[in-house]
Amino acid sequence: MRLTPSRGWFVAAAVVVGALVAPVVTAVPASATEYPSWQDVERAKGNEQTKKAEVARVQAALESAQQAAAVKSQAALVASQRADAAEADLASATQAATSLQTQADQAAETADRAQQRAGQLAANLYRDGTSSQMTTRIATAKDPSQLLYQLGALDQLSSTWAGVMDDASVAAKTASSLHDQAARAEDERAALADAAETKASAAKDAEAAANAAVEDTQQHSDELYAQLASLKDTTAKTEQRYQLGVQVAAQKAEQQRKREAAAVAAAATAAPSTGGGGSSYPSTGGVVVDPAGAQAYARSAIGAYGWGSDQFSCLVSLWTQESGWRANALNVSSGAYGIPQSLPAEKMSVAGADWRTNAATQINWGLAYIHDAYGSPCGAWNHEMSVNPHWY
Repeated sequence: MRLTPSRGWFVAAAVVVGALVAPVVTAVPASATEYPSWQDVERAKGNEQTKKAEVARVQAALESAQQAAAVKSQAALVASQRADAAEADLASATQAATSLQTQADQAAETADRAQQRAGQLAANLYRDGTSSQMTTRIATAKDPSQLLYQLGALDQLSSTWAGVMDDASVAAKTASSLHDQAARAEDERAALADAAETKASAAKDAEAAANAAVEDTQQHSDELYAQLASLKDTTAKTEQRYQLGVQVAAQKAEQQRKREAAAVAAAATAAPSTGGGGSSYPSTGGVVVDPAGAQAYARSAIGAYGWGSDQFSCLVSLWTQESGWRANALNVSSGAYGIPQSLPAEKMSVAGADWRTNAATQINWGLAYIHDAYGSPCGAWNHEMSVNPHWY
């Protein structure tokens, strides 16, 4: 949902959507998160109070794991955006340095031509001897008309010479100035190239850290959902969807609380809110940008909410306007991200640790949010079109 920065939402505790896996004993990792074992789960089933406590323990483990993965995924997204910005700055500086160098080279050629012309005039002017000798010959000419002609020619040559020398001087100064500018531009380009390389390396490291955290979290969360299902006598899929609904509802309540607080603050200061900026598409590694595939997945997923083709049409309109159904769509002003434009981006972690790269995870969160906040995609679309700037 495309909102202004004042409408930012809190970073929620997250749960991940994973598949049911076979029960296995999970060793406690070196991290702060302690994962319940299957022996713990089985022992807890004999007593209702113990079972309730074990459910809370499993849920806490899910939350802790997802929070760690969400932080690293958000860091990877920010690092990718910074690397792209640094690359854009480098491209601009390279273009400026190249243009200045071209102008400097052209100015140097102009200065060379002016100097060559001045040399040719000097040769013509003095080819018969020194200026005093030429003046003597003109002054002793016997034909008065020839004297006047030669005097006029000498004056014209002198004026042309002065003009050519002025042109040569201006061209030389212009060339020197442009070469200085080109040198400074090249220094700036080199500095930006180093910065871009550093940020690209940082983005790569952040992405690797996020991917490792996501993989680890998904493995543990699959087992944790299976444990919840065993404790509550349901299925892992049921527990995943239930937890997603609970977390999205909590996010919506917090969003509403903060929106009301922001409205009160804005009224007190008479400061109008401003709309979000344009969209960018960070080169986030691992993101598959496939709008048609995303729409196909969404069509298959809306039936779980009892929505039909009419609601899907509204959903297509809504997310086409919000993100173009691109999984890496980022609002450069607010930070809203993904197909549903979650704000902040990591709120989608309640649907899966891979929210940064997986369109299906983004869609799962978006559908749950629409269901809780507006009841249906058409309800969300109607709200979107009723406010300016548009948001839902």
